[in-house]
Amino acid sequence: MTLRTRKLGSQGLQVSAIGLGCMGMSQSYGPADEAESIATLHRAIELGCTFLDTAEVYGAYANEELLGRALKGRRDKVTLATKFGFRIENGRQVGPERDSRPAHIREALEGSLKRLGTDHVDLYYQHRVDPAVPMEDVAGMIGKLVAEGKVRFFGLSEAGAANIRRAHAVHPVSALQSEYSLWERNLEPEIIPLLKQLGIGLVPFAPLGRGFLAGDVKRAEDYPEGDFRRGDPRYQGANFDANVAAAATVQEVASAKGVKPAQIALAWVLQKGNDFGIDIVPIPGTKRRKYLEENVAAAALKLDAAEMAALHAALAPGKVSGPRYNERVMTTIDR
Repeated sequence: MTLRTRKLGSQGLQVSAIGLGCMGMSQSYGPADEAESIATLHRAIELGCTFLDTAEVYGAYANEELLGRALKGRRDKVTLATKFGFRIENGRQVGPERDSRPAHIREALEGSLKRLGTDHVDLYYQHRVDPAVPMEDVAGMIGKLVAEGKVRFFGLSEAGAANIRRAHAVHPVSALQSEYSLWERNLEPEIIPLLKQLGIGLVPFAPLGRGFLAGDVKRAEDYPEGDFRRGDPRYQGANFDANVAAAATVQEVASAKGVKPAQIALAWVLQKGNDFGIDIVPIPGTKRRKYLEENVAAAALKLDAAEMAALHAALAPGKVSGPRYNERVMTTIDR
């Protein structure tokens, strides 16, 4: 199948109905495999999965460089999203420290354009809110870059309601990227109604619960050093046991429909966009063609009311055990 496009926000951005999160091709989920990653990117384009998500900090810089190599001669076929806002020194991220000073935003963008081999970014996100820089200054700088043709649309990542409003008042925000899935519902009480009110789309990362909802998971300690899941509280100890039990319903629904658990989790996210009346475009991450093809096929899957209710009952807020990040990383979330 070839994915359809859908709008993202109310400023005219059109993207594929499911995107591709590229971070894992360069970090966090085991050793890199450049040949398979590039083959996966090329296959994504063939399938119409052309909304590609990266960031300067992934690698650091390595993921943008990978996309730059993979997209030579193909840049006009994709919608490229990247991010700025973390502090990077000597090619390494400096803990959770952020830097969204306007002069640094311009410097970061020039670096991203060079690594990506392009003259513009389609969607440019502030990766995390910088408490030291007024959001009005950030949005004002993005407005200048849009006027110069170097950025097409403005996005925020993991921003809270107040900063979304402040940014949108200066320059329209087209998309909020944030973690959202069957087992991470923190956006529902306040953020999603605000996105609907302002005409901002939602781009959920980790829509498969960092792989947990796809099944075939291991305990944190069974993953190698350097794998993100080793430090994920939801993969650890008693949390792991409780979450395996909660996620079993995803596998049961998948088995009954003859599909993969990951496809059920993605179909749920896509249908929630209709329920909420907002544009939702998930970006499941993978570095393998097999999983890409499975993820893309989820766009054609429909869940009935009974299936949606069963999934909600199993994984509703309060049913999932453990926080989504450790304490250090949670300090970067603007909520």
